[in-house]
Amino acid sequence: MIVATGFERRPVIPEWPGRDRFEGPLLHAGDYRNAEPFRGAAVLVVGPGCSGMEIAYDIVDGGASSVWLAVRTPPNLVLRSPPGDAIATVLLRLPPRMADAPMKVVRRLAFGDLTEYGLPCPEEGIFARQHREGKAPAIVDREVIEAIKDRRIQIVAGVHSLDATGVLLADGWRIEPAAIIAATGYRRDLERMVGHLGVLDDRGAPRMVHGEEAAPGLRFVGYVSRRGQIGYMGVEARRAAKGIAGQTR
Repeated sequence: MIVATGFERRPVIPEWPGRDRFEGPLLHAGDYRNAEPFRGAAVLVVGPGCSGMEIAYDIVDGGASSVWLAVRTPPNLVLRSPPGDAIATVLLRLPPRMADAPMKVVRRLAFGDLTEYGLPCPEEGIFARQHREGKAPAIVDREVIEAIKDRRIQIVAGVHSLDATGVLLADGWRIEPAAIIAATGYRRDLERMVGHLGVLDDRGAPRMVHGEEAAPGLRFVGYVSRRGQIGYMGVEARRAAKGIAGQTR
């Protein structure tokens, strides 16, 4: 059996206190389609990953009156166009500590110091965090960062709680968005399928990846979070096929 149901399968919206009291639209990034419903409105986007950054820019470019981007943990950023993405892919082959040092230089050259805009450079580098949590960096277009520098997208603290008409942020500031879009990630949702087999870690991710055998007759493909993930799935699939062929001979 090959399990390839997807690294991001089930949308997750945090159980913020008062979430059920908020009277405006509250949707997950996976349900976002375009900026038209938010034209002229004040919108809070929660989560500074790839989806959150892109949606915030799409909404402000589409005519929203105000766009806040709530950030709980400052993200590692990589410029989508070269050289950022190409360098990151090459550095995947190095130990995390060695790979993180040049990426901090690349970030500074690509974006400058974003501290005054609410996006300081994280202490933990791209590869260290990816190794520890399995989280990839936010890969963004230059236009998104320019919108943040122009204050068209305003970075605010993480969400503390909601009420009928507004959001209380972690720093005590209260805002009143007409709509909230939660770019708050997904779960692999493998527990129901294979949780009883002892093949998952405490984050619900497979302990054995890269197409290697996790249990007799069981392999996982597509659960490595990394730059160039789609291409790497092909590598995993070939490795799994080769392993299965070797066992059946």
